[in-house]
Amino acid sequence: QVPLEESGGGSVQVGGSLRLSCVTTIYAAWMAWFRQVPGKEREGVAAIVVGGRTAAHADSVKGRFTISQDISKNAIYLQMNSLQPEDTGMYYCAAARRDLPAAMRLSADNYNTWGQGTQVTVSS
Repeated sequence: QVPLEESGGGSVQVGGSLRLSCVTTIYAAWMAWFRQVPGKEREGVAAIVVGGRTAAHADSVKGRFTISQDISKNAIYLQMNSLQPEDTGMYYCAAARRDLPAAMRLSADNYNTWGQGTQVTVSS
């Protein structure tokens, strides 16, 4: 069974919306969304403490993207509104086994398990 499985990616036009989902079968203290484009490092987009309300969003997506969770479904979501071409990339769900201080919540090095990714393409 895949530990993290993403879904919901696709192609949209500028200004459109998408909702990504990630279902997990493993324990996690924090879960997050990252994105990556070829030739660039993986970028932290948003993170949320499992079972709580504490969340972090990258400055580049604040006010447009929102991370949330449904504990009953072992799932996290990323609601993406007002999408721009620079939001294009492969989006990955990730899980961290330990609690993370604020400075580490959007850093890929602190996450132990990764999904296979779902592609988001925003065209003008």
